[in-house]
Amino acid sequence: MKPILKSQKLDNVCYDIRGPVLELAQRMEEEGHKIIKLNIGNVGVFGFDPPEEIQLDMIRNLSNASAYSDSKGIFAARKAIMQYCQEKGIQGVALDDVYTGNGVSELIVLSMNALLNDGDEVLVPTPDYPLWTAAVSLSSGTPVHYLCDESKDWAPDLNDLRKKITPKTKAIVVINPNNPTGAIYSKEVLLELTQIAREHGLILFADEIYDKMLYDGEKHISLASLSTDVVIITFNGLSKNYRSCGYRAGWMVVSGDKEMVRDYIEGLNMLASMRLCANVPGQYAIQTALGGYQSINDLVGESGRLAKQRDLAWKLITDIPGVSCVKPKSALYLFPKLDPEVYPIEDDQQFVADLLKEEKVLLVQGSGFNWGKPDHFRVVFLPHEDVLKEAIGRLARFLERYRNKHSRKASTTAAKAS
Repeated sequence: MKPILKSQKLDNVCYDIRGPVLELAQRMEEEGHKIIKLNIGNVGVFGFDPPEEIQLDMIRNLSNASAYSDSKGIFAARKAIMQYCQEKGIQGVALDDVYTGNGVSELIVLSMNALLNDGDEVLVPTPDYPLWTAAVSLSSGTPVHYLCDESKDWAPDLNDLRKKITPKTKAIVVINPNNPTGAIYSKEVLLELTQIAREHGLILFADEIYDKMLYDGEKHISLASLSTDVVIITFNGLSKNYRSCGYRAGWMVVSGDKEMVRDYIEGLNMLASMRLCANVPGQYAIQTALGGYQSINDLVGESGRLAKQRDLAWKLITDIPGVSCVKPKSALYLFPKLDPEVYPIEDDQQFVADLLKEEKVLLVQGSGFNWGKPDHFRVVFLPHEDVLKEAIGRLARFLERYRNKHSRKASTTAAKAS
């Protein structure tokens, strides 16, 4: 029988956060190995519970949640999201501009499916949250990566971005606060991004899922608050700020000159209707979450658990010889750099696989975030401090062996050459 192959649309799609190295980790666990997983920002498995009032509201409303909702979501959830936009300074948002989804992930794919034709280009940051690149490819578009500059705290390189705009460019993705770097973009950068979109008639997609996970008193500016004409699709949800990943309660909001994208909005409405509606019990958590006590502030404050774990992980990582890292201002991750002179890595996926096999620690390689060089990796700092110390200690031992091995190899090569 002739084998049945997967769609060719998947040829350029990858999601290495749950990719081959995770599959290796799962096989090792089946063999009895205990793996320390620093690969995914799944907050619930690390003891970060959602606010109790969110859980109680979902329970109380279960009897109302068995039927389909409106394809865009229940009234109370969308009204709360609309009010949240007002708090963020986003103007001109009506109830009909709000779409709920099964997490931001579903809405990212939906928004790309509604927009792209074969060969259309979308500018995506590198490094990026890889679902953006994957969604563009899956929607028959071409992701074009613009550089974020590590020497400037991972801010977008706007000159590089401008050079990559072509007649086929339809949109720019802006991930702020950023995953995987933890960067927060300045008002000046955001205004320039808005101006670039205005000049070229582009849509801006603003992924702001970490907008409350801010350290050291940092402030977040919503991109859509800086313009009333440029069309901006803003994404957010409960997964991170409210530790509710499994509830799959996300949303997107259309703002700006909606008349310019009337046909695109018709496509969004069509696709939203085709999937019938988002998870209704999760929608009942949204109003309570946005209007209630913001316990995330306790976690990211100076003495909060997330802030302390970020500080510890950053210090332990940067104490390792040949490893540097821009300290994240937001989110849940470090994105350290390995000095290529000290660690001449050729295949970073093999590098993290070797770390997993030798030290039972699971990370994600930089290329999994569409970073072009094999010299970065992402670390999740969600585990308690004792687990972080153990995991990064194992990483340090692995890197020490790597340095010694390649130092001896370099010495041997030099000796032969002389």
